[in-house]
Amino acid sequence: MKFLDLLRMSSSNLWKRKVRTVLTVLGVVIGVASIVVMVSLGLGLSRSLMEQYESYGSLTQIEVNEPWGDSSSEEIKRLDQALIDEISAMEYVESVYPVLQTQAIAKYGSYEAYLQIQGIPKTAFADMDIKVGQGRLPGEDQTLTFFYGSQVLQQFQSTKGNGGSYWETGILPDIDLMKDPIFVVFDMDAYYAAGTPDENGQTQKPPKKYLIETCGVEETPGEDEWTRYGWQTFCDIEQLETELKKIFKNKVIPGQPSTKTGKPYKEIFYNQLLVNVDDMDHVVALQKTLQDLGYDAYSQAEWVESEQKTMGYIQAVLGGIGAVSLFVAAIGITNTMMMSIYERTKEIGVMKVLGCDLRNIRSLFLMEAGFIGFIGGVIGLILSIVLSVVINKVAVGANEYMGTTSGISYIPIWLALLSLVFAVMVGMVAGFFPARRAMRLSPLAAIRNE
Repeated sequence: MKFLDLLRMSSSNLWKRKVRTVLTVLGVVIGVASIVVMVSLGLGLSRSLMEQYESYGSLTQIEVNEPWGDSSSEEIKRLDQALIDEISAMEYVESVYPVLQTQAIAKYGSYEAYLQIQGIPKTAFADMDIKVGQGRLPGEDQTLTFFYGSQVLQQFQSTKGNGGSYWETGILPDIDLMKDPIFVVFDMDAYYAAGTPDENGQTQKPPKKYLIETCGVEETPGEDEWTRYGWQTFCDIEQLETELKKIFKNKVIPGQPSTKTGKPYKEIFYNQLLVNVDDMDHVVALQKTLQDLGYDAYSQAEWVESEQKTMGYIQAVLGGIGAVSLFVAAIGITNTMMMSIYERTKEIGVMKVLGCDLRNIRSLFLMEAGFIGFIGGVIGLILSIVLSVVINKVAVGANEYMGTTSGISYIPIWLALLSLVFAVMVGMVAGFFPARRAMRLSPLAAIRNE
């Protein structure tokens, strides 16, 4: 018997008993929809978690800091160029960027703000994915320029009267960071000590203010939205080093260590190193290597691996819950096929007497079971997609709160295809024993059956 003939006979036999077939298919629909939706919830939550971690920083980046201890000790492992060269030569390392951090006070008219300044090599800005709203990123100018994060303007507060801050009034100060002259005080100790007598009774003078031009400002997100770099002020690390050496000549630069005699080192040490790794799978091993060298090394990879294991367990539980429904549907398919054999015993006997191959009889019933699984799988998948859309629509508010853009239900192509294949396989497995029973029927006994 040809394959097309078997296909035609199996499909026609199913629709001879429409009600029973529809009810059996409905069981498969519920089973497939349950397992797909459950797994999609696990995948969606996992993807949302990954997006959330990525918003905090790169998943393939390690932050290296000095080991915890007395910063005035000469035995402390410093972050210097020699260490950068050592790490750069390590396996799996793509690049190493030094970070020089300092603090300053920005002034414009009666407004002032506290700045967290980050000096970074100009080649590093390309990897940081900073969205430029106005101007350009640092490094293209001959002198020191600042690039302000989108939330820096919120830090400016009037020093006169009861003007209040942005956090009190909800109103941003009337300052254009790109156009207005912003003066910066780097010697904060001298700034706060100005006007008070020193140890010799002399009134301390206010420190010099420096006019630092603005090269750019980060793109402002929606109202009250947070960005990773919003509170930072960025500049080129070489220009910042040069400027700090001029300002604090023969003095200890704030944030830098000093010798036991209180004098500054000739070399400027970095506050942090950013190590970019070629693949997330190598991050934890490299982080352990850096920790063994005596440095504090942190990455998000450890948290991600832990969360991925947890999400894997959750997906397995959710998938198991959905699989129970599909198991019940498999029992329904088996029952339908067994009933079909009892009703078609004489037909099976006639086919055997006419010389029909036993394998064709088995294939006929397996095709019928596979048809039930396929039809139920297709309808169940469509229902799953509809339910996924509805779930994501309802969960829009939760996504915005978590800071993610993806839904909590996610059905990838591989899950859709796998669900169809799984539904067909379940149907055929459920129909295997009824098909074997049909093969073993005695032809004469089957013909005499009423």
